[in-house]
Amino acid sequence: MTTTNFSRAALLAVFAAACALPVQAASTAASSASSAGSASSGSVSDSIGSSSNSGGDERRVAAGEYRVIDVAAAPGKPDTTRMTLHAASGEREFTLDVPNRALAQRSVDKGALVQVNAREYGYEFAHADSKQAFFLALEDNWYRELGSQKVAI
Repeated sequence: MTTTNFSRAALLAVFAAACALPVQAASTAASSASSAGSASSGSVSDSIGSSSNSGGDERRVAAGEYRVIDVAAAPGKPDTTRMTLHAASGEREFTLDVPNRALAQRSVDKGALVQVNAREYGYEFAHADSKQAFFLALEDNWYRELGSQKVAI
């Protein structure tokens, strides 16, 4: 009789643990996604600027490959790197301000190629060789929607 009760208790413990794992995994995934989103995104208006060499083109960014021609600390923005990007084919040039935490896994150095992809939500910036995205510049209306909102339950 004791063995049967022990077996039932063990089975219930395994079942309870199995049920809890997906909930914990989902919670961890949601936290990770939230952290990754805030760590590697910014608004277009705060992140993309005109280069001193640009011709005042209203649409500073277009999809394609860009060569990094300068990397420096972004003036007035702590923990932020400013890259000057020049189109690999053409004259388009702009600056991109990226939080340093977005470059923690892999830096972007002068001379590197960056792939820019136009997306519905803004622009995706990726390492050209691996296509691994390191930063998203979100259109301002999309970026505002991502802000934390206080919710009453």
